[in-house]
Amino acid sequence: MRDTFQSLWVDRDQDQFHCGFKETAFDDLSKGELLVRVAYSSVNYKDGLASIPSGNVVRRYPLIPGIDLAGTVVSSSDSRFCEGDSILATGYDLGVSHHGGFAEYARIPADWAVPIPPGLDPKQAMSLGTAALTAALAIHRLEANGLRPGKGSVLVTGATGGVGSLAVAMLAGRGYEVEASTGKESEHGFLRALGAATVLRREDVSPQTLRPLDRQRWAAAIDPVGGQTLAYILTSLLYGGSVALVGLTGGGSFQGTVFPFIIRGGNLLGIDSAYLDMETRRLLWEQLAAELKPPQLGELAQEISFADLPAALARILEGGVRGRIVVRVAN
Repeated sequence: MRDTFQSLWVDRDQDQFHCGFKETAFDDLSKGELLVRVAYSSVNYKDGLASIPSGNVVRRYPLIPGIDLAGTVVSSSDSRFCEGDSILATGYDLGVSHHGGFAEYARIPADWAVPIPPGLDPKQAMSLGTAALTAALAIHRLEANGLRPGKGSVLVTGATGGVGSLAVAMLAGRGYEVEASTGKESEHGFLRALGAATVLRREDVSPQTLRPLDRQRWAAAIDPVGGQTLAYILTSLLYGGSVALVGLTGGGSFQGTVFPFIIRGGNLLGIDSAYLDMETRRLLWEQLAAELKPPQLGELAQEISFADLPAALARILEGGVRGRIVVRVAN
Protein backbone atom coordinates (compact mmCIF):
# COMPACT_ATOMS: atom_id res chain seq x y z
CA MET A 1 0.00 0.00 0.00
CA ARG A 2 1.36 3.41 -0.95
CA ASP A 3 2.25 6.00 1.69
CA THR A 4 0.03 8.64 0.06
CA PHE A 5 -3.00 8.69 -2.22
CA GLN A 6 -5.12 11.12 -4.23
CA SER A 7 -7.99 13.04 -2.68
CA LEU A 8 -10.12 16.05 -3.56
CA TRP A 9 -9.92 18.71 -0.84
CA VAL A 10 -11.79 21.92 -0.15
CA ASP A 11 -10.23 24.56 2.09
CA ARG A 12 -11.16 28.02 3.21
CA ASP A 13 -9.00 30.68 4.85
CA GLN A 14 -10.87 33.94 5.34
CA ASP A 15 -11.67 35.14 1.79
CA GLN A 16 -9.59 32.45 0.08
CA PHE A 17 -11.30 29.23 -1.07
CA HIS A 18 -9.67 26.29 -2.83
CA CYS A 19 -11.03 23.06 -4.31
CA GLY A 20 -8.60 20.62 -5.91
CA PHE A 21 -6.67 17.36 -5.79
CA LYS A 22 -3.67 16.73 -3.57
CA GLU A 23 -1.62 13.84 -2.25
CA THR A 24 -2.96 12.72 1.12
CA ALA A 25 -1.38 10.73 3.96
CA PHE A 26 -3.31 8.12 5.91
CA ASP A 27 -2.71 10.12 9.09
CA ASP A 28 -4.70 12.96 7.50
CA LEU A 29 -7.90 10.90 7.46
CA SER A 30 -10.66 11.20 10.05
CA LYS A 31 -10.97 8.73 12.89
CA GLY A 32 -12.93 5.50 12.56
CA GLU A 33 -12.76 1.74 12.97
CA LEU A 34 -12.78 0.95 9.24
CA LEU A 35 -10.16 1.84 6.65
CA VAL A 36 -11.81 1.49 3.25
CA ARG A 37 -10.32 1.35 -0.24
CA VAL A 38 -12.86 3.44 -2.14
CA ALA A 39 -13.90 1.96 -5.48
CA TYR A 40 -16.72 4.35 -6.39
CA SER A 41 -18.37 7.48 -5.11
CA SER A 42 -21.10 9.64 -6.65
CA VAL A 43 -21.96 13.28 -7.25
CA ASN A 44 -24.88 14.74 -5.32
CA TYR A 45 -26.20 18.29 -5.18
CA LYS A 46 -24.87 18.53 -1.62
CA ASP A 47 -21.39 17.64 -2.93
CA GLY A 48 -21.68 20.46 -5.44
CA LEU A 49 -22.51 22.87 -2.62
CA ALA A 50 -19.47 21.61 -0.68
CA SER A 51 -17.24 22.57 -3.63
CA ILE A 52 -18.10 26.29 -3.53
CA PRO A 53 -17.48 28.93 -0.83
CA SER A 54 -21.16 29.90 -0.54
CA GLY A 55 -22.50 26.32 -0.27
CA ASN A 56 -23.03 26.42 3.51
CA VAL A 57 -22.87 22.65 3.98
CA VAL A 58 -19.25 22.12 5.06
CA ARG A 59 -18.84 22.33 8.83
CA ARG A 60 -15.04 22.14 9.04
CA TYR A 61 -12.11 22.99 6.78
CA PRO A 62 -10.00 21.57 5.28
CA LEU A 63 -12.23 18.68 4.20
CA ILE A 64 -12.47 15.85 1.72
CA PRO A 65 -16.08 16.06 0.38
CA GLY A 66 -18.19 13.17 -0.89
CA ILE A 67 -21.31 12.07 1.02
CA ASP A 68 -21.31 8.60 -0.62
CA LEU A 69 -18.72 5.85 -0.96
CA ALA A 70 -18.50 2.15 -1.76
CA GLY A 71 -15.47 -0.05 -1.55
CA THR A 72 -13.55 -2.74 0.31
CA VAL A 73 -12.51 -2.86 3.95
CA VAL A 74 -8.71 -2.79 4.19
CA SER A 75 -8.53 -3.02 7.97
CA SER A 76 -11.07 -3.14 10.79
CA SER A 77 -10.93 -2.82 14.56
CA ASP A 78 -14.65 -3.67 14.80
CA SER A 79 -15.74 -7.32 15.00
CA ARG A 80 -18.72 -6.70 12.69
CA PHE A 81 -16.45 -6.17 9.67
CA CYS A 82 -13.43 -7.99 8.27
CA GLU A 83 -10.75 -7.23 5.73
CA GLY A 84 -12.18 -7.79 2.26
CA ASP A 85 -15.81 -6.95 3.12
CA SER A 86 -17.66 -4.89 0.52
CA ILE A 87 -19.41 -1.97 2.20
CA LEU A 88 -21.13 1.28 1.39
CA ALA A 89 -21.64 4.41 3.44
CA THR A 90 -23.91 7.38 2.84
CA GLY A 91 -24.86 10.40 4.87
CA TYR A 92 -24.12 10.93 8.57
CA ASP A 93 -21.28 13.49 8.71
CA LEU A 94 -19.51 12.02 5.69
CA GLY A 95 -18.25 14.76 3.37
CA VAL A 96 -19.61 17.45 5.70
CA SER A 97 -17.46 17.36 8.84
CA HIS A 98 -15.84 13.92 8.41
CA HIS A 99 -13.55 13.27 5.42
CA GLY A 100 -15.68 11.70 2.70
CA GLY A 101 -15.70 9.59 -0.42
CA PHE A 102 -13.74 11.76 -2.86
CA ALA A 103 -10.50 9.95 -1.97
CA GLU A 104 -8.83 6.68 -2.82
CA TYR A 105 -9.07 5.71 0.86
CA ALA A 106 -11.48 6.69 3.64
CA ARG A 107 -11.59 5.97 7.35
CA ILE A 108 -15.12 5.80 8.78
CA PRO A 109 -16.92 4.69 11.95
CA ALA A 110 -18.15 1.11 11.71
CA ASP A 111 -21.60 2.32 12.76
CA TRP A 112 -21.92 4.13 9.41
CA ALA A 113 -21.12 1.11 7.22
CA VAL A 114 -23.72 -1.02 5.43
CA PRO A 115 -22.67 -4.36 3.87
CA ILE A 116 -23.41 -4.17 0.16
CA PRO A 117 -26.37 -6.54 -0.17
CA PRO A 118 -26.54 -9.39 -2.71
CA GLY A 119 -27.83 -8.05 -6.00
CA LEU A 120 -25.57 -4.99 -6.00
CA ASP A 121 -21.90 -4.40 -6.75
CA PRO A 122 -20.01 -1.23 -5.64
CA LYS A 123 -20.70 0.61 -8.89
CA GLN A 124 -24.42 -0.16 -8.75
CA ALA A 125 -24.49 0.84 -5.08
CA MET A 126 -23.14 4.26 -6.04
CA SER A 127 -25.42 4.48 -9.08
CA LEU A 128 -28.10 4.44 -6.39
CA GLY A 129 -26.35 6.17 -3.49
CA THR A 130 -27.90 8.84 -1.30
CA ALA A 131 -30.33 9.77 -4.10
CA ALA A 132 -31.88 6.30 -4.20
CA LEU A 133 -31.91 5.91 -0.42
CA THR A 134 -33.74 9.24 -0.21
CA ALA A 135 -36.25 8.25 -2.91
CA ALA A 136 -36.80 4.86 -1.28
CA LEU A 137 -37.35 6.50 2.11
CA ALA A 138 -39.85 8.91 0.53
CA ILE A 139 -41.84 6.01 -0.92
CA HIS A 140 -41.59 4.15 2.40
CA ARG A 141 -43.01 7.16 4.29
CA LEU A 142 -45.74 7.82 1.70
CA GLU A 143 -46.90 4.22 1.85
CA ALA A 144 -46.84 4.33 5.67
CA ASN A 145 -49.25 7.26 5.30
CA GLY A 146 -51.68 5.26 3.17
CA LEU A 147 -50.46 5.60 -0.41
CA ARG A 148 -51.25 2.56 -2.59
CA PRO A 149 -51.39 1.98 -6.35
CA GLY A 150 -54.84 2.87 -7.66
CA LYS A 151 -55.45 5.68 -5.18
CA GLY A 152 -54.43 8.32 -7.68
CA SER A 153 -51.41 9.57 -9.59
CA VAL A 154 -48.12 10.47 -7.91
CA LEU A 155 -46.25 13.61 -8.92
CA VAL A 156 -42.45 13.71 -9.03
CA THR A 157 -40.90 17.16 -9.47
CA GLY A 158 -37.35 17.84 -10.61
CA ALA A 159 -37.73 14.51 -12.30
CA THR A 160 -34.52 14.42 -14.33
CA GLY A 161 -32.31 14.83 -11.26
CA GLY A 162 -30.87 12.02 -9.18
CA VAL A 163 -33.65 11.65 -6.62
CA GLY A 164 -36.36 12.52 -9.13
CA SER A 165 -35.36 10.09 -11.88
CA LEU A 166 -34.91 7.22 -9.43
CA ALA A 167 -38.24 8.02 -7.79
CA VAL A 168 -40.00 7.92 -11.19
CA ALA A 169 -38.50 4.52 -11.99
CA MET A 170 -39.20 3.05 -8.53
CA LEU A 171 -42.79 4.28 -8.37
CA ALA A 172 -43.55 3.02 -11.86
CA GLY A 173 -42.02 -0.33 -10.95
CA ARG A 174 -44.38 -0.55 -7.95
CA GLY A 175 -47.42 0.01 -10.13
CA TYR A 176 -48.08 3.70 -9.54
CA GLU A 177 -49.28 6.12 -12.21
CA VAL A 178 -46.48 8.68 -12.26
CA GLU A 179 -46.64 12.28 -13.43
CA ALA A 180 -43.15 13.76 -13.82
CA SER A 181 -42.35 17.46 -14.11
CA THR A 182 -39.20 18.94 -15.60
CA GLY A 183 -37.94 22.18 -17.05
CA LYS A 184 -36.08 20.29 -19.79
CA GLU A 185 -38.24 19.66 -22.84
CA SER A 186 -35.51 17.50 -24.37
CA GLU A 187 -35.87 14.94 -21.55
CA HIS A 188 -39.55 14.05 -21.93
CA GLY A 189 -38.66 10.83 -23.75
CA PHE A 190 -36.17 9.90 -21.04
CA LEU A 191 -38.84 10.26 -18.35
CA ARG A 192 -41.38 8.23 -20.29
CA ALA A 193 -38.77 5.50 -20.72
CA LEU A 194 -38.42 5.44 -16.92
CA GLY A 195 -42.15 4.82 -16.61
CA ALA A 196 -43.76 8.27 -16.36
CA ALA A 197 -47.32 8.16 -17.69
CA THR A 198 -47.45 11.96 -18.04
CA VAL A 199 -44.70 14.56 -18.35
CA LEU A 200 -45.47 18.09 -17.18
CA ARG A 201 -43.62 21.35 -17.72
CA ARG A 202 -42.02 23.06 -14.75
CA GLU A 203 -44.51 25.92 -15.19
CA ASP A 204 -47.40 23.48 -14.76
CA VAL A 205 -46.44 22.89 -11.12
CA SER A 206 -45.24 26.37 -10.13
CA PRO A 207 -47.89 28.94 -11.17
CA GLN A 208 -47.20 32.56 -10.32
CA THR A 209 -50.55 32.98 -8.55
CA LEU A 210 -51.60 30.54 -5.83
CA ARG A 211 -55.08 29.86 -4.51
CA PRO A 212 -55.58 28.73 -0.91
CA LEU A 213 -56.95 25.48 -2.40
CA ASP A 214 -56.74 24.41 -6.04
CA ARG A 215 -58.17 21.54 -8.05
CA GLN A 216 -57.39 18.16 -6.47
CA ARG A 217 -54.88 16.39 -8.73
CA TRP A 218 -52.43 14.06 -6.98
CA ALA A 219 -52.64 11.38 -4.31
CA ALA A 220 -49.03 12.10 -3.37
CA ALA A 221 -45.86 13.81 -4.52
CA ILE A 222 -42.11 13.46 -4.12
CA ASP A 223 -40.64 16.95 -4.27
CA PRO A 224 -36.90 17.75 -4.51
CA VAL A 225 -37.70 21.35 -5.48
CA GLY A 226 -39.49 23.09 -2.60
CA GLY A 227 -40.24 26.80 -2.88
CA GLN A 228 -43.24 27.87 -4.96
CA THR A 229 -43.60 24.36 -6.35
CA LEU A 230 -44.16 22.88 -2.90
CA ALA A 231 -46.71 25.57 -2.09
CA TYR A 232 -48.72 24.68 -5.22
CA ILE A 233 -48.53 20.92 -4.68
CA LEU A 234 -49.97 21.29 -1.18
CA THR A 235 -53.02 23.10 -2.60
CA SER A 236 -53.56 20.38 -5.22
CA LEU A 237 -53.41 17.12 -3.27
CA LEU A 238 -56.33 14.74 -3.16
CA TYR A 239 -58.04 14.51 0.22
CA GLY A 240 -55.64 12.87 2.69
CA GLY A 241 -52.72 13.11 0.26
CA SER A 242 -49.06 13.54 1.21
CA VAL A 243 -45.98 15.35 -0.07
CA ALA A 244 -42.56 13.85 0.67
CA LEU A 245 -40.22 16.86 0.66
CA VAL A 246 -36.66 15.83 -0.19
CA GLY A 247 -34.91 18.98 -1.41
CA LEU A 248 -34.81 22.70 -2.01
CA THR A 249 -33.44 23.32 -5.50
CA GLY A 250 -36.30 25.78 -6.03
CA GLY A 251 -35.81 27.61 -2.75
CA GLY A 252 -35.69 27.07 0.98
CA SER A 253 -38.90 28.94 1.83
CA PHE A 254 -42.49 28.98 0.61
CA GLN A 255 -45.72 30.87 1.18
CA GLY A 256 -48.85 28.90 2.00
CA THR A 257 -51.92 28.58 4.16
CA VAL A 258 -53.21 26.03 6.64
CA PHE A 259 -56.18 25.10 4.41
CA PRO A 260 -54.58 22.06 2.66
CA PHE A 261 -54.01 20.57 6.10
CA ILE A 262 -57.22 21.39 7.97
CA ILE A 263 -59.69 21.10 5.08
CA ARG A 264 -58.18 18.28 2.98
CA GLY A 265 -56.17 16.48 5.64
CA GLY A 266 -52.91 16.89 3.75
CA ASN A 267 -49.56 15.68 5.06
CA LEU A 268 -46.14 17.30 4.60
CA LEU A 269 -43.46 14.67 5.24
CA GLY A 270 -39.88 15.81 5.75
CA ILE A 271 -37.42 13.28 4.31
CA ASP A 272 -33.83 13.10 5.57
CA SER A 273 -31.75 10.02 4.82
CA ALA A 274 -28.47 11.31 6.27
CA TYR A 275 -29.25 10.31 9.85
CA LEU A 276 -31.69 7.51 9.11
CA ASP A 277 -31.61 4.76 11.74
CA MET A 278 -29.55 1.73 10.74
CA GLU A 279 -32.45 -0.76 10.91
CA THR A 280 -34.48 1.18 8.32
CA ARG A 281 -31.34 2.00 6.34
CA ARG A 282 -30.45 -1.68 5.94
CA LEU A 283 -34.04 -2.59 5.12
CA LEU A 284 -34.19 0.01 2.35
CA TRP A 285 -30.81 -1.06 0.90
CA GLU A 286 -32.05 -4.65 0.78
CA GLN A 287 -35.12 -3.41 -1.14
CA LEU A 288 -32.91 -1.32 -3.43
CA ALA A 289 -30.98 -4.49 -4.26
CA ALA A 290 -34.22 -6.33 -5.06
CA GLU A 291 -37.75 -5.08 -5.73
CA LEU A 292 -36.87 -1.36 -5.77
CA LYS A 293 -33.84 -1.74 -8.05
CA PRO A 294 -34.72 0.09 -11.28
CA PRO A 295 -34.28 -2.08 -14.40
CA GLN A 296 -32.94 1.07 -16.13
CA LEU A 297 -30.21 1.59 -13.51
CA GLY A 298 -27.40 1.32 -16.06
CA GLU A 299 -29.01 4.04 -18.18
CA LEU A 300 -29.64 6.29 -15.18
CA ALA A 301 -25.98 6.60 -14.21
CA GLN A 302 -23.07 8.12 -16.11
CA GLU A 303 -19.61 6.96 -15.02
CA ILE A 304 -16.78 9.49 -14.90
CA SER A 305 -13.12 9.28 -13.92
CA PHE A 306 -11.78 10.78 -10.71
CA ALA A 307 -10.04 13.46 -12.78
CA ASP A 308 -13.40 14.59 -14.20
CA LEU A 309 -14.92 15.16 -10.75
CA PRO A 310 -14.42 18.97 -10.48
CA ALA A 311 -16.26 19.56 -13.77
CA ALA A 312 -19.12 17.31 -12.64
CA LEU A 313 -19.46 19.22 -9.35
CA ALA A 314 -19.88 22.45 -11.30
CA ARG A 315 -22.35 20.85 -13.69
CA ILE A 316 -24.69 19.56 -10.98
CA LEU A 317 -24.97 23.06 -9.52
CA GLU A 318 -25.89 24.40 -12.96
CA GLY A 319 -28.74 21.88 -13.28
CA GLY A 320 -27.04 20.15 -16.18
CA VAL A 321 -27.16 16.59 -14.86
CA ARG A 322 -29.57 13.88 -15.95
CA GLY A 323 -29.92 11.02 -13.49
CA ARG A 324 -26.81 10.05 -11.55
CA ILE A 325 -23.05 10.61 -11.88
CA VAL A 326 -20.88 7.76 -10.60
CA VAL A 327 -17.21 8.52 -9.90
CA ARG A 328 -14.69 5.73 -10.50
CA VAL A 329 -12.20 6.49 -7.75
CA ALA A 330 -10.02 3.37 -7.80
CA ASN A 331 -7.33 3.19 -10.49
